[in-house]
Amino acid sequence: MKKLLLLVFLFPGMLLNLSAQEKYWSLEECINHALDNNITIKQQELQTEYQENTLLQSKLGLLPSLNGTATNNWSFGRALDETTYEFTAEENVRSNNFYASAGVILFSGLQNYNTIKKNEYDLDASFLDLQNIKDDISLSVALAYLQILLNKELVTVTENQLQTTREQIDKTEKMVEAGSLPRGNLLDIQAQAAREELQLINMENQLDLSYLNIIQLLELDSVNGFEIVVPDIVLGETGVVIENINDIYITAKDLRPEVKSAELRLKSAEYDLKIAKGGRSPRLSLNTTFSTGFSSIRQRILGGNPIEGYILDEYPFADQINDNINYGIGLTLNIPVFNGWQVNTGISNSEINIRNSQYTLENTRKQLYKNIQQAYADAQASLKSYSASLKAVESMQESFRYTEQRFNVGMVTPVEYNTAKAQLLNAESELAQSKYEYIFKIKVLDFYKGLPLKID
Repeated sequence: MKKLLLLVFLFPGMLLNLSAQEKYWSLEECINHALDNNITIKQQELQTEYQENTLLQSKLGLLPSLNGTATNNWSFGRALDETTYEFTAEENVRSNNFYASAGVILFSGLQNYNTIKKNEYDLDASFLDLQNIKDDISLSVALAYLQILLNKELVTVTENQLQTTREQIDKTEKMVEAGSLPRGNLLDIQAQAAREELQLINMENQLDLSYLNIIQLLELDSVNGFEIVVPDIVLGETGVVIENINDIYITAKDLRPEVKSAELRLKSAEYDLKIAKGGRSPRLSLNTTFSTGFSSIRQRILGGNPIEGYILDEYPFADQINDNINYGIGLTLNIPVFNGWQVNTGISNSEINIRNSQYTLENTRKQLYKNIQQAYADAQASLKSYSASLKAVESMQESFRYTEQRFNVGMVTPVEYNTAKAQLLNAESELAQSKYEYIFKIKVLDFYKGLPLKID
């Protein structure tokens, strides 16, 4: 009874523990998790935020500037009273001055406007750079995912081959005991099983490494409890790469973020040249000032005259501040004449940057075409390889069955049997490799066409 109660309490907990530890990840889940946790993406997001701040600041630069200054000074001995511009002796003077200024640029060769446009293009390009990084990571995750599927299939193939060898060992042992076959045949088959066990270990190691690769892309801490969904993939003997390279390129050129980013960088460089040329234009600005002050030794004249003398009284702080107000407004025109050739150098550098951006755009388009061309050629080649491997596996399976039957009656040596078995294993391995290589290249071509990454 106690054991029954113990199982009642422990069994649900064991189920919950297993459920919590084991999770099957689809390709879409893997990609989404990688995009949410990748450090490079987070850094590019910060760079985009920085560019947003840069654009905002360039817009705020159109607003007038406003600055204020307040001072509080003590002077001892002979000092200048800044409110009366008279010197005092043997007195301590406290003075306050308040100053405010405002200004706005009316014209500066449209540099502010062109700076805003440049920063808008830079911000859009930054968003596209972020998307390009996400696309690269998505492809890396898809490749790692398919590598796991491939290694799983290779492990299964090797396990099946080893199981066949073990079954053959049982048959051979019985025939050796019956005297139908020499003991050397059994030893050869056992040696073959040992080699296949080592091969299986190597395949399992490759599978473990492929798991390690994908969890690093996903920024997971451990492979424990991680498993992927194995989709049911069926390929026919003939593929369906319908579009030609040029059609795929035309579609990709208008969609791929790296191309659009390079185009925007060129636009940004063109506005950078306009900004540099704006340095040749006069700069017109409107300025206004306001000031007032207070002095502790200043007195107010209540009456009297210069001959008989003045009647003086204390001059309160508020009254002095009000009476000493001074303000003005003015225009400033700054005409550049010669500044160490800086403007001309800036224009020349901007023109160089435009040419460099043009080369970058051209190279980006060419590289995109090359990538599509390579993926297309690889897809065609892997498809042919898959079709040939499919026929080879069918042929090797039939040949191996025939060889196995002859080996069981002693008409074939263990060396010939192992050779036929190795040829079948190689054919099955090549079939799996060509299948997943074809799938990946097709997915790359679909990706260039703007289709989402998924494995049906």
